[in-house]
Amino acid sequence: MKSRGVQDILIASVDGLSGFVEAINVAFRKTEVQRCIIHQIRSSTRYVSYKDIKQFTADLKPVYKSPTEETALAAMDEFEAK
Repeated sequence: MKSRGVQDILIASVDGLSGFVEAINVAFRKTEVQRCIIHQIRSSTRYVSYKDIKQFTADLKPVYKSPTEETALAAMDEFEAK
C-alpha cells in the first residue's frame, strides 16, 4: 500500500488472518487494527446451536447497530439476559 502512495492508516478492519495485524503494524505503526464485525459474529455462532443461530444474530443486531455506546451497552445487557 505504501508503494501506491498510502502514507497513513487510522483504522484497519481485518478478517483475522494470522500475521495480518503484525504486517499492518510494521508498515503503519500508529494504525488501530480491529476485527471485522461480520467475522466476529461468524466466529461467535460456532458456539450456538444451528436451530438458534437466526434468533442469536437477530438479538445481537441492536448491539452492533447502536448509535451510541450507552445504547450499545443497554442492548448488550438485554442480549446477555436472554
